[in-house]
Amino acid sequence: MRPFDPTSVLARWTAGPRAAGLALGDPALPVPKLSFEFFPPKTAELEAQLWAAIRRLEPLGPRFVSVTYGAGGSTRERTHATVTRILAETSLVPAAHLTCVGASRAEIDEIARTYWEAGVRHIVALRGDPPAGQGEYVPHPDGYAFAADLVAGLRRIAPFEISVAAYPETHPQATSPEADLDNLKRKIDAGAARAITQYFFDTDLFFRFLDRCLAAGITVPIVPGILPVTNFAQAHGGEAPVAR
Repeated sequence: MRPFDPTSVLARWTAGPRAAGLALGDPALPVPKLSFEFFPPKTAELEAQLWAAIRRLEPLGPRFVSVTYGAGGSTRERTHATVTRILAETSLVPAAHLTCVGASRAEIDEIARTYWEAGVRHIVALRGDPPAGQGEYVPHPDGYAFAADLVAGLRRIAPFEISVAAYPETHPQATSPEADLDNLKRKIDAGAARAITQYFFDTDLFFRFLDRCLAAGITVPIVPGILPVTNFAQAHGGEAPVAR
């Protein structure tokens, strides 16, 4: 068998026929509200690219835009700078990602208070990925162990609007789909207002997940995560954050 060649597959895909646009839905229904996720820039050049993208997307009026938080809290300062600049210089509503990794409860609480004082009202609360090379996730001895704990802590600090993560295909570290759904329920019960899913390519799987959520008593909005395929090899390999 020949080895997988993403270049040849991508070439065939880009040269192939294009599907027609989707038919418009019921005009009586409201237009779906989107959100966009940004990565904090590492260089001045990437920062310029990010802000060009923000200015192009701003007229679309998304529900909110979120800014990610690197593994192990590696982008903490850049995330904060990007979020506060979006708040100050655009009409967009920013949401800051915040994780449990690599920080004590006191440190995380201080970050949350800083966001609240700056006018940021929306947090995406995640367990987070361990730092590169660490292997499995290990909670900070003085920190929030998991996302449900973080959600509860944030709610004690201020009435944030809190989003959490959900996994239609089950979190890879969950012991079972049922245990994974129980964990999502704990995050919602702790005070989360919505769940944003990991990306998926099977819509039937997502609809079945919604049925399971309702059966479990989860009634908050479940927002489907959508990944535009700009890197075919990455999408084929399934490389995306999973430890939420």
